[in-house]
Amino acid sequence: MMRPRMVYRPPRARQRALLPDGRPVGGVFVAVEGPIGVGKTTLARLLAAPLRAAAVLEVVEENPFLHHFYQDMRGYAFQTQIFFFLSRYRQQEVIRRAREQGQSIVSDYMFAKDRLFAQMNLDTQELDLYTRLFGLIAPMTVRPALVICLTAHLETLLDRIAHRDRPFERMIKPAYLERLRVEYESFFDGYNDTALLRVDTDEVDIFTEADLRGILQYANDVTD
Repeated sequence: MMRPRMVYRPPRARQRALLPDGRPVGGVFVAVEGPIGVGKTTLARLLAAPLRAAAVLEVVEENPFLHHFYQDMRGYAFQTQIFFFLSRYRQQEVIRRAREQGQSIVSDYMFAKDRLFAQMNLDTQELDLYTRLFGLIAPMTVRPALVICLTAHLETLLDRIAHRDRPFERMIKPAYLERLRVEYESFFDGYNDTALLRVDTDEVDIFTEADLRGILQYANDVTD
């Protein structure tokens, strides 16, 4: 059975994007999510200009542990996770200041997804420590008004990763990527914190004007 190209799920209740202290903010805050290679950064950049938004992009290649992680996941999982956690937290301060000034933001990740990788890769003791840290930090982050979750089949992800050819990603095993893909599907099956738009990028071409306009319609319609 063919999957729908786009599926929109509104939040349970009428909402606005909020600062950590509960104050509403102007503009729009959109986060793009999905597994490695699905096109998050590309879409975030394409959305920024028409939404008059600043793009906040995740720091990936600056993580000094990432190369080692793909060679020895068990040995470098915690260091890799904590680097990303702290980097994402620092970027939350950038997002918070921008939102206080009414600036719209498009990000190629949302902070809440940090837990997904932790639950996949950390051992029991590491996960316990991480969970305590996450519980302290998460309430201080800014909630997006809309999350756009991009999906794709494993073969598509592998092709896109090979095409961009980042050296450290050459070591990603298909089995790990498939597990990550499934974890993302499961995570967003149960996600209802904000409005959610799921986009099947095997069927939707974000480089075509019509498909990009279709995604933008949901971003523009978010009550923020």
